[in-house]
Amino acid sequence: MMAWATYPYQGQVVMITGAGSGIGRAIAQAFLEQGASVAVIGRNRESLEETLRGFSPAKTLAVVADVSDAGQIERAVDAVANRFGRLDTVIANAGHSEPSYVDTFDEASWQRLRSVNLDSLIYLTRLTAPLLRSSRGSFIAVSSIAGLGGDWGQFAYNATKGAVNALVQSLALDLGRDGVRVNAVAPAFTVSRLTEERLSDPHFKERLLDRIALDRVAQPEDIARAVLFLASPDAGYITGVILPVDGGTSASTGTPRPLPVPTSHR
Repeated sequence: MMAWATYPYQGQVVMITGAGSGIGRAIAQAFLEQGASVAVIGRNRESLEETLRGFSPAKTLAVVADVSDAGQIERAVDAVANRFGRLDTVIANAGHSEPSYVDTFDEASWQRLRSVNLDSLIYLTRLTAPLLRSSRGSFIAVSSIAGLGGDWGQFAYNATKGAVNALVQSLALDLGRDGVRVNAVAPAFTVSRLTEERLSDPHFKERLLDRIALDRVAQPEDIARAVLFLASPDAGYITGVILPVDGGTSASTGTPRPLPVPTSHR
């Protein structure tokens, strides 16, 4: 089992975008281990099926869709509702990242970042809100600590994630009276297929670890465990929260860790 705790997800239906790899895959498998029925959404069917491999076909659904297209999201939501008859939790995990520098940034790059990171959340919320009202369910966005501050060479990505955080807080206000909770997790740098090249650079990894209090890079399972909690009844009075799941990265003012660290302090 991925999680130490046990949650009552039997009979619950969870929909996860960007679930073909990385954080999305870990979240999907974590909910399946806890007994939920899980619909995974992504652009590559083979990757989605790999996420679901080994789990009961009666409790799984893979839907190929591009979340930047509102029509494709609508078809995916309809497929989930038709298959399972309800929807209890939505995890908006799909995301896109690319460098951005103000002197060379172009409209096409901004369109890609905004359509996947921000527009898709608006579409997804609008289309799932009726189902979540019926179940008094939960909507969770996978944001980033990039939405809490700045990064070098990432101003556009940071802007979209900052907008996601504000969107989550506003939606929590709008949907709270209907019993729908809206939250976000904000990971830091996490091991994935997209980050493995940078992590293979020992100089970069050393500098990265210098920013992380727990002295290790996050695994997708670290994020999945936090999502399990936020969607659970144990978090029933938590809404409008942006929860950093970052190993203490955002606790720092930016001052580097003193080197060498005395052995007595390890």
